Amino acid sequence: MKKIEAIIKPFKLDDVREALSEIGVTGMTSTEVKGFGRQKGHTELYRGAEYVIDFLPKVKLEIVVQEEIMERCIEVITNAARTGKIGDGKIFVTSIEKIIRIRTGEEDQDAI
Repeated sequence: MKKIEAIIKPFKLDDVREALSEIGVTGMTSTEVKGFGRQKGHTELYRGAEYVIDFLPKVKLEIVVQEEIMERCIEVITNAARTGKIGDGKIFVTSIEKIIRIRTGEEDQDAI
């Protein structure tokens, strides 16, 4: 099993969720996060004062899938989240050793 973590632009969340649903992904977790990379920050003017916004709003998706569909999930996320502009995000993939569904005690593939 693999855990896919995707950091994307917030307005792309619905597009990514719908695209993943179409290929059979049944669950995911999303978290509002802030960060920066090459995009850096920007300055904003508020009541006549200039503020530097270093951390930009992003959404972090966490999805656990069977290894067989991992590549397809990555492709779908990439296509749905891409704007072609700086700050589109990143995808990280890690291995999962064990999953346990708390309510039923199901484990691993059955718990996804």
